[in-house]
Amino acid sequence: MKVLIANLGSTSFKYRLFDMDGERQLARGGVERIGAEQSSAFVEIGDARRELTIEAPNHAAAVEQCLVQLTDPDQGCLASADEVSAIGFKAVHGGRARGVRRVDSDVLAAMDEMATVAPAHNPPYTAAMRQLQEALPSIPLVAAFETGFHETIPPRLKHYAVPTEWAEEFGIKRWGFHGASHRYVAGRTAELTGNSEQRVISCHLGGSSSVCAIRNGQSVATSMGMSPQSGPPQNNRAGDFDPFALPLLMERTSTTLEGALELLASECGLKGLSGTSGDVRDLAESAAAGDERAQLALDVFTTSVRHYVGAYLVELGGVDMLAFAGGIGENGTRIRTAICSGLGELGIVLDEEKNAAATGEGAIHAAESKTQIWIVPTNEELVVARQTRDLLEQS
Repeated sequence: MKVLIANLGSTSFKYRLFDMDGERQLARGGVERIGAEQSSAFVEIGDARRELTIEAPNHAAAVEQCLVQLTDPDQGCLASADEVSAIGFKAVHGGRARGVRRVDSDVLAAMDEMATVAPAHNPPYTAAMRQLQEALPSIPLVAAFETGFHETIPPRLKHYAVPTEWAEEFGIKRWGFHGASHRYVAGRTAELTGNSEQRVISCHLGGSSSVCAIRNGQSVATSMGMSPQSGPPQNNRAGDFDPFALPLLMERTSTTLEGALELLASECGLKGLSGTSGDVRDLAESAAAGDERAQLALDVFTTSVRHYVGAYLVELGGVDMLAFAGGIGENGTRIRTAICSGLGELGIVLDEEKNAAATGEGAIHAAESKTQIWIVPTNEELVVARQTRDLLEQS
């Protein structure tokens, strides 16, 4: 079985092709500037990489072009597009549509219902799914929702302090996201230690970040709530924010509710705090040169992550492993140092030499640390490929 995994942005499409016999990645690629007169694309098959310019007026056309590249008789890895058993999506928010689902009219309607909660994610996905249903009707589409991993969170950690009818009727509760990444970390840490019953705090840190408490391989708490806009500060999204500040913001900036929400979703986070960039690499360079706002952005970010780590230490009654994933988690040496700083009394001690020298997966805790600290490069696409395969095999 061969499965194509799609990761969509509003004007981009990235993919990986897996042969599920041995879970081998056969190819990866992507298309940028979808909808422009000319779109840039790349495809990597084995050690060979090609970059080309294509016409991709929409996401369906981008996927069709990717299948053309993958079935190229000279440089492709498929004899025909018929070899693709399904296209799997790391879908964000399905609301009442949960877990792993074949994409049909009900799933699309459920995603549309949550578009106001996930405006940067759901609309481009549902648009692309509809395009693909029409353009490639013979290939099943599968949505693996990020919220699925967090269905094991108990009610006391899932409910906001609002009328329970709001949760039941409107879905206003903590859903949690980055489910594919935290699911991968849960499985991989069990493999690394041979212990599936351990307590893990998974820190998925990147352009979008969240922290998850995991016990016995299951999510019991996570930092993102009703929407992906919550939790620690994101690249350009505010993260946790007092909703009663909204009327003041609207009044002082003479903007509408829609305008205020757009500001919170695009001009805040690390970008808003620093006034320059939401990229941690840029901020670290600026902070080293004496930029106080860049340092403030880094401090606010790491303090927020530490807040959730501390909360989950209490929730889990201790922690056996602290795992770092995502672009910042895997590469942010100073961020990892800042998060672990001063936690020796809690049994978390980083080995600074191992941390500084780390590349890829590996342990970075000191010998005296009671808690293992690992870098665990995530593989969300492989998780979605497995979920897609399992659904097809059950059908």
